Amino acid sequence: MLRIGFLTSGGDCQALNAAMRGVFKCINNNAKEPVEFYGFEDGYKGLIYGKFHMLTGKDFKGILTRGGTILGTSRVPFKTIREPDENGLDKVKAMKQTYYKLQLDCLVMGGGNGSTKTANLLSQEGLNVVTLPKTIDNDLWGTDMTFGFQSAVDIATKCVDDIHTTASSHGRVFIVEIMGHKVGWLPLNAGIAGGADIILIPEIPYDIKKVVEAIEERDRSGSRFTVIVVAEGAISKEDAKLSKKEFKKKRAASKFPSVSYEVADAIMKATGREVRVTVPGHTQRGGAPDPYDRVFATRLGAEAGRLILRKEYGYMVGYRNREIVKVPLSEVAGKLKTVDPKAEIIKEAKLIGISFGD
Repeated sequence: MLRIGFLTSGGDCQALNAAMRGVFKCINNNAKEPVEFYGFEDGYKGLIYGKFHMLTGKDFKGILTRGGTILGTSRVPFKTIREPDENGLDKVKAMKQTYYKLQLDCLVMGGGNGSTKTANLLSQEGLNVVTLPKTIDNDLWGTDMTFGFQSAVDIATKCVDDIHTTASSHGRVFIVEIMGHKVGWLPLNAGIAGGADIILIPEIPYDIKKVVEAIEERDRSGSRFTVIVVAEGAISKEDAKLSKKEFKKKRAASKFPSVSYEVADAIMKATGREVRVTVPGHTQRGGAPDPYDRVFATRLGAEAGRLILRKEYGYMVGYRNREIVKVPLSEVAGKLKTVDPKAEIIKEAKLIGISFGD
């Protein structure tokens, strides 16, 4: 008997269900022994507190196109994973007990950076773990692409596209705030795809004077409007010089709900122009996965299933140089894949006139 556990951790995104379906179908079609599948509810919480249910073929029908996760998800921060819960429960010990109680042969985890760190910890504790790279931020080390990213780019790009018509009609400056707290892959790609004039990302601290100059240059060239894509984690050059503690304190005392409103206020004061802010927020990781993510997540899931059948554990299934690969969890955990300010995509964006405020 082969027993497989599934859990999805952290923020949800498109194609989580498609990835789990890929694992299920691969194992179900190729295993030479009976298989049982268990789904842990609400991420690592399900593993910690023993909340799970058996999964059958019916659970995996019709979910290829379904967004979110059929198992539910939650955030259990890695930095607190070794700390007892409010009742004194040892979370790591509890997860191991649940795993062994169910006599699992492998745990399959779909998650991002923090979730992968916990998966690596469990692997180091002796559990058989295989992970799938899930995040709209595309910030996981060891893989060129994560599933959910392309679907989120589609949604964010549509928002930037739609802003153009109202920005043009009213002759306004519009800011679209795109998800990307620590890395800028999503706003960078959505900004280029949507024809943004200015893109501000965390990896390139901006000078508000340069942003204003770019707007005024468009005015001089006869453009009635400017569209700016701002990552939620964009940071000014001044703030980038602050310590983490000083920056956190400054943000906590700020009158602005996010950096986009701070940028908008500075632009209005400098130019006298009308500025509007649009925040698509969680719509960017909602809805059905696009065709690319359906195919991509299915491929990743199938490869995860193959690793399990081969009893190859302790890996994240990744994507490098257009090939599906296995990457040791120890190489992935704790590392972020950020945008290199000197990357070719940044150089090419600048060649077509996009400003990064630097």
